[in-house]
Amino acid sequence: MDIKIDIDEAVRYMGYRSVPDEEQLKKIKKQAELLEKSLKPAVIYRIFDLDETFYGVKLKLSNITFAGEDIRRHLAGCEKCVLLCATAGLKADELIRRAQTEDISLGFMTDCLASAAVEAVCNRLEQELIEMLPDWHFTWRFSPGYGDLPLSVQPQILDVLNAQKRAGVSCLESLLMVPSKSVTAIIGLSREPVENKRRGCSICSMAGRCDFRKRGIHC
Repeated sequence: MDIKIDIDEAVRYMGYRSVPDEEQLKKIKKQAELLEKSLKPAVIYRIFDLDETFYGVKLKLSNITFAGEDIRRHLAGCEKCVLLCATAGLKADELIRRAQTEDISLGFMTDCLASAAVEAVCNRLEQELIEMLPDWHFTWRFSPGYGDLPLSVQPQILDVLNAQKRAGVSCLESLLMVPSKSVTAIIGLSREPVENKRRGCSICSMAGRCDFRKRGIHC
């Protein structure tokens, strides 16, 4: 899968309050090109019918029930959901480590660019799904760790997607994923228009220690 990294997105991750100077921007673009040529990203997904129960929102034909009011609200009115896993691959981790040994700032830059790369993979899949399912309305991507949806559901998501075999993504006991630049997410599907607000700071697990909020911006 070929990807194009959104430089503006990566720059936001790096914490710039304004546009980087010409020399710095040149370094960022050069490193982005290296990543784009080197990475082997992957994305997998499954679509499930939903059943709202007393215990939470159950994915039919699976052992997964999402507990919590935030994910229940997120999927309100949805008949189905897309469960996805995206990764920039192990090469991303290798390039980040290599850059860190060269220069700390280059390592940080590479890390942010790799994060933007995963976001690009998710965006591309979402666009393909929208084109494939024109009669459905989509919610935004909701990931474990948002609101009261715990990270502990991560292994279940990876298991039901067979992510280890299909994309090389696994989960440590700490609930961190390997490769590190990997994400899982849930997208609700509804026959009717849905309120499609981006996630707010109030339900984010990072709300109290977020660098974006400190700078007066949002992720």
